[in-house]
Amino acid sequence: MKPLQLSADTAVKLAKELNVPLEQLMHMPQHILVKKLMELEASKDKKDE
Repeated sequence: MKPLQLSADTAVKLAKELNVPLEQLMHMPQHILVKKLMELEASKDKKDE
């Protein structure tokens, strides 16, 4: 599996937001990354309410 096609800035920000190491993020399957981003967004929405 090839690494995700992300810019360096985006990768660093995502790793920080998701609390995962940068290397793990870059080799994460795309469908898992999308799932984690959806969970992160849902948790932020709950905090705003």
